[in-house]
Amino acid sequence: MPHTDALARLWPASAVRVRAGDLELRWIDDDLLVELAELAGRGIHDAEAMPFEHPWSRGTADEVARSVLTYQWSHRGRISPAAFTLELAVIRAGVPVGVQGLTAEDWPVLRRVTTGSWLGREHQGRGTGTRMRILALHLAFEGLGAREATSGAFVDNGPSNAVSRRLGYEPDGAFHVAREGRAVLHNRWTMSRERWDAVRADHRERLGAEIDLHGVDGLRSQLETAPD
Repeated sequence: MPHTDALARLWPASAVRVRAGDLELRWIDDDLLVELAELAGRGIHDAEAMPFEHPWSRGTADEVARSVLTYQWSHRGRISPAAFTLELAVIRAGVPVGVQGLTAEDWPVLRRVTTGSWLGREHQGRGTGTRMRILALHLAFEGLGAREATSGAFVDNGPSNAVSRRLGYEPDGAFHVAREGRAVLHNRWTMSRERWDAVRADHRERLGAEIDLHGVDGLRSQLETAPD
């Protein structure tokens, strides 16, 4: 049995793929992880900006790359009904360009995911951020049966807030978060299942291609509540 087939049997999350046209979300294996770490090391944002609550993107290229490695390694096995973190590489035209994550707590009860992402600076401004969020939402709602999806961004993170607004999320308040020693307002955005059903046709048209899900049945089984 090929190594990838055995891994998919033992750890179904590793088989997850979401694809539309030239854009794909894919499980991050070690080869992809090294490419993504080096991509992050080349820069994600301007030096004076900080889009993340934890400033992991500060430092030398190697320091930032190591932050990506340690984060991904520490979360790779966090797939269970109680809590999951699903980190997927964003591949455009065969090139790794960033990461799209989905996290959840008490999944069988709440059916709520939170999305988070980053793109290498060299790949920004090309519409990828919007398209990869659509794929993540499709995975959450159509693939996993989510009831609600949330996202958040600091008020000074214009691109992320614009993506949420463009895709039809509803504003859900703002709260202060500590960022590099200062309290900064952080916007919360919510997409309900009902709202998704109303806007998803427009989003598929925006993609210009059908969305293909692969390996999701296995992931759903992995997230089922364990027997009593």
